[in-house]
Amino acid sequence: MPYLDAATPESAQFVQDHLHDAPERVLFKYQGKVPFDLKFAVQQISARQKVAKKLPSWTARPDLLFPPSINLEQSSSEETATFKAKNETGQRMIDLTGGFGVDFYQLSVAFAEGVYCERQPDLFALAQHNLSLLSPGKFTFHNGDGLAYLAEYNQPLDLIYADPARRGTGNQKLFKLRDCEPDVVSAWPLLKSKTQRILLKVSPMLDLAQAWAELPEVQQIQIVSVKNEVKEVLLRWNSQKSTAPKTVEVVELEGDLAPFCFEPWEETQAESSYGEVGAYLIEPSAGLLKAGAFKLFGARYGLKKLAQHSHLYSSDVLPEPLPGRIFEVVRELAPRKQELLEAFPEGKANVICRNYSLGAAELKKKWGLKDGGSDYLIGTQTERGYKLFWCKRCA
Repeated sequence: MPYLDAATPESAQFVQDHLHDAPERVLFKYQGKVPFDLKFAVQQISARQKVAKKLPSWTARPDLLFPPSINLEQSSSEETATFKAKNETGQRMIDLTGGFGVDFYQLSVAFAEGVYCERQPDLFALAQHNLSLLSPGKFTFHNGDGLAYLAEYNQPLDLIYADPARRGTGNQKLFKLRDCEPDVVSAWPLLKSKTQRILLKVSPMLDLAQAWAELPEVQQIQIVSVKNEVKEVLLRWNSQKSTAPKTVEVVELEGDLAPFCFEPWEETQAESSYGEVGAYLIEPSAGLLKAGAFKLFGARYGLKKLAQHSHLYSSDVLPEPLPGRIFEVVRELAPRKQELLEAFPEGKANVICRNYSLGAAELKKKWGLKDGGSDYLIGTQTERGYKLFWCKRCA
C-alpha cells in the first residue's frame, strides 16, 4: 500500500499547517527540506482545497486521506449522498462499486452493517482506511469484483447500491447501462434475488426512455440538480412496490420548491398551449429539461409555449414560484448592432439561446457581447420566426 505508506504523523501535520497555501509554492519551497514524501503531502493539500465545499465534514477530519483528482471528480458530494440516503434504512446494505466511499458511508448511516466492494487496490486501501476511522467496526470490506462477491454472499440484504463506471476503453463516455461496468442489466436477476431494494446511480446523460427500456422493472427515476445543474440520475426498485406506477421526480437540492413529480403517461397526454411572448419569459430548470416534461410543465403552470421545439414559455402575469428561471421582458430587439448597443451600452449581457439560429457563444461573438451585468439577451424561435428579447431576471 505505497499510497498509505506515505502518510505519516509529520506529513499530516504539515498538511494542516499549509491547508491554505498554494500547493505549487509549497512544493517549490520545501523540496528536499522535509523528512517525508513531499509530493504526497502537497497532493493532500491540493485535494482538500478542491473538495472543501463538496465534502466539508470529510475535509474537517485531519486523519482522513484523499485520492488523486480523477477519483475526487467522480465522487458524489456530501449533499447528493445525503439525498440518496434519505429514507434508506435496514439491517444490512452493500455497495458494489465503493469508490472513494462517500455514497457508501452516507447510505450506511441508518443501517446496522455495511459491505463495501472496490476493485482498484489503491482506492480500496484508502477507502478502508477512511471508513474504518469514520465508523469503526461497522463495515465489511472486499477488494475485488462486487458482482462476483454478491453471487456468493449468503446474508440477507436490505439495499444494493451501485454506481457503474461510465467510461470504457480509450476513456470514451458510455451512456447505455449495458455498456457500463458492472453490467447491471445482465446482472439484474441476481440483484433482485439478493435484496428488497436496488439503487443505481447512472450517467446524467442517460436517456430516461433508454433506462426503462433496459430495466423495465425500475419504478422511479430521480433527477437530482444542485444550483440548476443536473448532478445525478438515480434509478430505484423496491420489491414491495412491484405494482406501483413508474414515476419521474425532479429534485433541486438547493431551494424551497417541492419536487416536480409525474408519471410518463402524463407528459404523453398533456397538450401545449402556444403563443407569442408576453410580459414574462420562463426557462424550465435543467432537471425538467432532462426529464423531458415539455408539455406538462406548461400545462401545470398555465404557460404558453413559444414553439414546439423552443423550450421556453411565456406568461402575461408573473407566475407563481416554479422549477425554472423567470425573466421580465423589457422589449424585443431587432438583430442590429446599433439597437443592441443602445440596450447594452457596456457590451455586457447574459446570453441564452433556445432553438435560435445561433448558439449563445456565436451570438456573443457576432455582436461583441461579454457575460455579466443584470441584463439578459434571450434568443429563441416563436411561431413567427427567430426573435431576440432584452430581459431582466426576476426569479
